[in-house]
Amino acid sequence: MRSIAGLLLIGFAAGGAAAAPVIDRYPRAASAYVVAIGDTVKWARAADRPLPPASLTKLMTAIVLLESDWDPAAIVTVSPRAARAIGARAGLEAREQLTAASLLAALLVRSANDACIALAEHHSGSVERFVARMNERASELALSGTHFENPCGLDAPGHRSTANNLLRLARLAAKFPSVAALAASTKVDIATRAGRKLTLRTTNPLLGRLDGAIGLKSGFTAEGGRCVIVLARRGGVDVWVVLLNARDRWWTATALVEDAFHGALRD
Repeated sequence: MRSIAGLLLIGFAAGGAAAAPVIDRYPRAASAYVVAIGDTVKWARAADRPLPPASLTKLMTAIVLLESDWDPAAIVTVSPRAARAIGARAGLEAREQLTAASLLAALLVRSANDACIALAEHHSGSVERFVARMNERASELALSGTHFENPCGLDAPGHRSTANNLLRLARLAAKFPSVAALAASTKVDIATRAGRKLTLRTTNPLLGRLDGAIGLKSGFTAEGGRCVIVLARRGGVDVWVVLLNARDRWWTATALVEDAFHGALRD
């Protein structure tokens, strides 16, 4: 998919940003996408189609946590269920204790499912009750194309969201200073109460490589494919890109960000 990025870059370099990005000539580049400049959606395709959102789900997890009686210093004990989490992990062990802030860092920087489950259980007493609150919050936000089956984004029947819904969710999540700071971090160091130290690196390789990139979340599952929400800021202008099931998400997202900024300069 590097050819799509190249065509986009060549296209606006030669004659200015087109009315629609070149990605629209390549429907297999992503199952759905949306690009916004500031508050205005610039381009979109299948943006209201419910699809598996993979770990982009964790933005809602963070919102539910931070909108409640959030205490970053609270001590969370890792349950056996959390320690057995599959997929991306921080490497937590059952009965280890960490602060809620450390687990949130693992959740957002490393997309750690063990941290995700530990936080959900600590917040609501069970994963199932936490997921119920996630769906209540989605209803309150009028995210009609969104339904959650778990807090981590693992594939499950009915676990769906849309590119438009995820853009709205990302805008809300980014308003929390802790989310914004962690989403822009390339690595974090956390420690258990017993002193075991963990260095966790971001799942977002665009940080430090794409000019202005400051987040926000990536995800991958077998059913959902490669997904990403990119937020980039240049000269006071924000560009948002949401890609669901993108064959080459990093190159495609980079190309769309560059094309959007070029268009913003021309408008």
